[in-house]
Amino acid sequence: MHGLSRLGTGSNRSVSPSPPSSPRFRHGRYKNFSGAGGGAGGGRGGKQSAADRIVFVLISTVFRRKGVLLFAPLLYISGMLLFMGTLGFDVVSLKNAVVVVHKRSPPGSVYRSPQVFQNLWPFMEAERNASYNALMTAWNLKIHQGWKPCASSIISRTGFSELPKSNGFLIIEANGGLNQQRLSICDAVAVAWLLNATLLIPIFHLNSVWRDSSKFGDIFDEEFFVHALKNHVNVVRELPEDVLQRFDSNISNIVNLRVKGWSSPAHYLQKVLPKLEAMGAVRIAPFSNRLAYSVSSNIQGLRCLSNFEALRFSDPIRMLADKMVERMVKNSSHSGGKYVSVHLRFEMDMVAFSCCEYDGGEEERHEMDIARERSWRGKFRRRGRVIRPGVNRMDGKCPLTPLEVGMMLRGMGFDNNTSVFVAAGNIYKAEKYMAPLKQMFPRLETKDTLATPEELAPFKGHSSRLAALDYTVCLHSEVFVTTQGGNFPHFLMGHRRYLYAGHAKTIKPDKRKLALLFDNPHIRWETFKRQMRDMLRHSDGKGGEVKKASGSVYTFPMPDCMCKQTEEEKERNENSNTTKLSY
Repeated sequence: MHGLSRLGTGSNRSVSPSPPSSPRFRHGRYKNFSGAGGGAGGGRGGKQSAADRIVFVLISTVFRRKGVLLFAPLLYISGMLLFMGTLGFDVVSLKNAVVVVHKRSPPGSVYRSPQVFQNLWPFMEAERNASYNALMTAWNLKIHQGWKPCASSIISRTGFSELPKSNGFLIIEANGGLNQQRLSICDAVAVAWLLNATLLIPIFHLNSVWRDSSKFGDIFDEEFFVHALKNHVNVVRELPEDVLQRFDSNISNIVNLRVKGWSSPAHYLQKVLPKLEAMGAVRIAPFSNRLAYSVSSNIQGLRCLSNFEALRFSDPIRMLADKMVERMVKNSSHSGGKYVSVHLRFEMDMVAFSCCEYDGGEEERHEMDIARERSWRGKFRRRGRVIRPGVNRMDGKCPLTPLEVGMMLRGMGFDNNTSVFVAAGNIYKAEKYMAPLKQMFPRLETKDTLATPEELAPFKGHSSRLAALDYTVCLHSEVFVTTQGGNFPHFLMGHRRYLYAGHAKTIKPDKRKLALLFDNPHIRWETFKRQMRDMLRHSDGKGGEVKKASGSVYTFPMPDCMCKQTEEEKERNENSNTTKLSY
């Protein structure tokens, strides 16, 4: 079966050529006018010279005024920036007829959260026994419930009673962390289906940042993966001996095709398929973000089937993850087994990469310089590179500290009896920064407190396996809080939408607004609470978003992976919002 038939008549093969360059016309301008002079009749020539001079003066004046008009927008913008304080100056006094100007920090550019906490903590303590807890009322599910997983529809669109003869073997190399690998695997399944190729179990590249030597079978259930895809894509654990012999028994001898990022299905059919048919095997390494987001519904269906159904964690990970979820539910029995999970990105590398400053002074700046040079040699010292911590904070690009996450949640109405699970790596100066979060939420857990050292021992040194434990506990929480973006929360939000009838049940804070609020040490508790609860309502409203044309099906599974529920199904699920999935 030729791969061209995979596109179908209804495929969305969007071609986005570069827009034609705009023609430019240059109109010459006369800069000098001299007298017409010449000819007989001195009196007449004198009159023309006077007239020329008058015209010259008038035209010069017009051109000068146009020049002022050209600079007017720039002058206006500069004035507005100065007025708004972006330039950071503040007039404070008039001394000896001289205006004294002092530099000041723009609103939201400085880390003042500890002072805000000192001001608000007595009010939090006063409400510790309040009857209201946002954990029980965070989501208005009646508005959003209306979707269900439709794997059967995916199978009917893309499945075969018998797979056609393969065009050859596809070998891909997945790099990055857990969810970057997950993305590569699911895209590889879609591309293998498109090319009618046999997919070799993806090879994991040893990443210099993640430093995890785990193979596919260490993280995911290989046997289940092969079985779940058997009606759609043929997956093998190793290449046949006769194929290997053609390449001197060395996979690296198989031609490596350099495919551009976000390539369209048409590119694979036109460029990759002919080489696959000619050579019998092709390799694509690296294979990160190598398939466009906007593709036909049948290709999206294969992505959905791979991510939400075929990819489940290996037995050792699932067994411990199940225990950890059970322990969190037991610890949350006072709230019906419901708990909050937080993806906290406050590791040293993340703080260093963000180029933000907190309250550690010169010592912190020195540590961050060392961390940046260690992980990204020279990247932050290139000529012309300017690090502007204040601007980063105002733009909402700074990782939230544990203290800021705690204040936000307390402001939203989650009381001090709320069970909170923190998914994170090694927190920067954990003893200092985690203390206030534990003070606000004494029922706080991490994988290191939920599991025993003996249980975690086989996973130590393997960041992707540890991330899989965090992923599972977060997946089953009543509320998930994302604080810094990245593949982990994006995949988790999509998985939660798939799990909870289309609602992500995720708090995605407005960090620009938070920067301003946390920069006001004298903010009133009632004002802060009102702002936080507005933010929670906004997250509730955005929880049921459907995928836009440029969106990722891994984050927004509706409508490609999910179908609308009937009224009977909505009523049946009104009081039961969990579905047992393979994870």
